[in-house]
Amino acid sequence: MAYPAKPNNKSRSQSAPRSEAGRSEENRSRPAKSNRAGSDKSAGSKGRDDRQGPARDLLQKPWKSVKPKAAVHTSDKTEKPTANKPISAGLLKQQEQQESRVHGENACRVCFTERPDAVVKMYLQPEYAGRFADVMKYLAANKKAYHLVDAAELEKIAGSQHHGGVVLVVKKRENLNIASYLTLNRKHKKDCLLALDGVGNPHNLGAIARSCAHFGVSGILMTEPDLLQSGAAARTAEGGLEFVQGLSCESLPLALQLCKQAGYTLITTSSHAGKSLYQTTLPAKVVIVFGEEMDGVSQAVANNAEIALQIPGSGKVESLNVSVAASLILGEWYRQQQN
Repeated sequence: MAYPAKPNNKSRSQSAPRSEAGRSEENRSRPAKSNRAGSDKSAGSKGRDDRQGPARDLLQKPWKSVKPKAAVHTSDKTEKPTANKPISAGLLKQQEQQESRVHGENACRVCFTERPDAVVKMYLQPEYAGRFADVMKYLAANKKAYHLVDAAELEKIAGSQHHGGVVLVVKKRENLNIASYLTLNRKHKKDCLLALDGVGNPHNLGAIARSCAHFGVSGILMTEPDLLQSGAAARTAEGGLEFVQGLSCESLPLALQLCKQAGYTLITTSSHAGKSLYQTTLPAKVVIVFGEEMDGVSQAVANNAEIALQIPGSGKVESLNVSVAASLILGEWYRQQQN
């Protein structure tokens, strides 16, 4: 007896519709296809990157460190950048009053040797760099500036075409009041001071200071001793100003009276009257007064003098330049003190 064939369960299961459970199980193991546009795809990938971006980057590039982004602070008030405040004109003027310019190779060299701390900055032509290499090294080590400039620029800085290739900007030396000087040196048995009455030419002042340094004069007494610290005076002095003290006073006749009371002999010079320099014994402690070439010393100063000197000559010229006269008289005083 023939029986009908049993249906093939395997075939039926393949052709039968799948249950929802089976379909979801398969979906988990197989990525779902999307019919959306590429924008949805990028949105999905962005979400994954947000969760795994830094870690994925580290895995892909382990040598690259990922720094966290700095927090951005928002404020209703916008902060404006602060700019450096410009130096006021008053402060600049004050700095200029406390500084002077020394130019000329010898003057700058002596100034740096005697007062290196006083040097603020240096300007020089490139061809002088080798001669001032030690100064440049010192300035660099102390965080001070030096500038290589051409001759035209150096002329503007120095205020003169006779700058000698180098200019130092230095702090001014402090002048000493004549009363303080006399107190500090009251025990000295031998001392020579120079007093200038109306002499203001910087080249004459520089030449006089050079002679003072050479013959051991301690100081120069003036109502305006800052005139000694001009660039022209410093260059003419060839470094001599570093060894001579500027002495200040408000009234030259009164200052000379103080010197007399301190034991100094007052000496004036004249081209028309007085004793011959080479026939006069000069005391060890003196103040020698020089006046302007045309008018000489004032009458108020001349009245205080104890000795009046003249420098003998041929008479073909009326007088000598004040710096030359000072050199001759100082040289004679120095010679006599050596005996």
